[in-house]
Amino acid sequence: MRTPPVRRYLGLVTTTVLVTLSVAIALSLTQAWAEQPSSYSPVVIKESLDTTIARMSAEKPAIMQRQMDLLKERYDLADRAADSVTMSRGKAVQAGIRVRLPAGMTWEKLAAMKPEEIREKGLFPKGFLPLPHPNHSEGGMVFPQHHIDEIKAQEDRDLTRFDMDYDLPAHLLPEYPPAIFLTTRPDLGDVSQGKVVTIMNYYELFNGILNPKQLEGLRLLVTPFPQQQFNQTEDRRSARPHRGVTCFDCHVNGHTNATTHLVGDIRPQEFRHGLDTPPLRGVNVQRLFGSQRGLKTIEDFTEFEQRAAYFDGDPVIATKKGVNVLDRGSQVHFMAEFQALLDFPPAPKLDVFGRLDPDKATESELRGEAVFFGKSRCAECHPAPYYTDNFMHNMRTERFFKPQMINGRMASADGPIKTFPLRGLKDSPPYLHDRRLLTIEDTVEFFSLVTGVKLTEQEKKDLVAFLRCL
Repeated sequence: MRTPPVRRYLGLVTTTVLVTLSVAIALSLTQAWAEQPSSYSPVVIKESLDTTIARMSAEKPAIMQRQMDLLKERYDLADRAADSVTMSRGKAVQAGIRVRLPAGMTWEKLAAMKPEEIREKGLFPKGFLPLPHPNHSEGGMVFPQHHIDEIKAQEDRDLTRFDMDYDLPAHLLPEYPPAIFLTTRPDLGDVSQGKVVTIMNYYELFNGILNPKQLEGLRLLVTPFPQQQFNQTEDRRSARPHRGVTCFDCHVNGHTNATTHLVGDIRPQEFRHGLDTPPLRGVNVQRLFGSQRGLKTIEDFTEFEQRAAYFDGDPVIATKKGVNVLDRGSQVHFMAEFQALLDFPPAPKLDVFGRLDPDKATESELRGEAVFFGKSRCAECHPAPYYTDNFMHNMRTERFFKPQMINGRMASADGPIKTFPLRGLKDSPPYLHDRRLLTIEDTVEFFSLVTGVKLTEQEKKDLVAFLRCL
């Protein structure tokens, strides 16, 4: 028996409605699923590189203006050098407190308040809050312009990003090029010859000074390998296909140029800490590595950097972009052996125990040493002679401020932070793990407040004088 036309029509309508509804539900679920947080970076990119460059280049001025407005609100960025205090190769050390206080507030008034009161009244200095990456939602390695210029001149390898620039002024950064001191040849002093060590000159600079293993390790440290933002793929952040970056692009001359990045071990993106590149000087006396101290040797650190840290801690995307799998028994060992030769700069006022020689130090420096090992309690985390305990410590800075979004960075807590060696401190501004403290004076004010030790003005000045001796 044939189905009446009306019934057939209604059946078709019902089927069409059901199909349409099913498609709508599927699309909705797909969109909802796509919006779910993921630990992984997207592998398949849906936008052409030309479109990405055009879009992000257009967004760049507003992004950089937002970051510069934040810096000017937080800090005094002026070029104001300390009298007769320089880094190892002569660059002036910046002086003075640069963090701006809330209107009507003084450091003495702030120190007299309890953390809960500072938090409730919103009086924690903004320069003490976590410092976002220049574009926190995007992240990735961003290099100071003077390093970009030098590498382009030597290698024709362009580290310029089309989506953002570096943010802090050059006078607040480490000297460039940094000196290089070797534990094996202290008699040579600075062996850099005033040059940035690259693949183009490493051999002529170090042949005859290093053994063959160390020389090969250095070659690998200045060889470009693919990295998240600098590679061959359509989701890079360099206009041209790129050979990659080198270990010494951030740790220039085995020290640092204050290149910033985001730590690879936290998700989601807004909770990732900004990163200040630490010096490689003195890694031979350190026993834990990585932002969470999860790596136990310099060999572990070297291998992890190539396998995952270069790619925001995502080995899946590393496979796509060209992961450099190093041989542990030779390449990793050679690279680590060279890194272990990098020494702290000379500290002529310190004795063999890392303490001040009374015959060489000033009265202010000696008073500062007494504060360091006494009232300020600095030495509990930074014991002599290298001024690190190789542990992590949580200062619980969240006692002082309410959670807040700052330029894409969710400032809620710092968590445990590793104890960096203080030897050679004046050579490696800015300070703290995310670059938020621009001078040693800022650093003293920060720790005086968050530890509650309530240093006097004279004690702070003396402590700064001592720290410049290390």
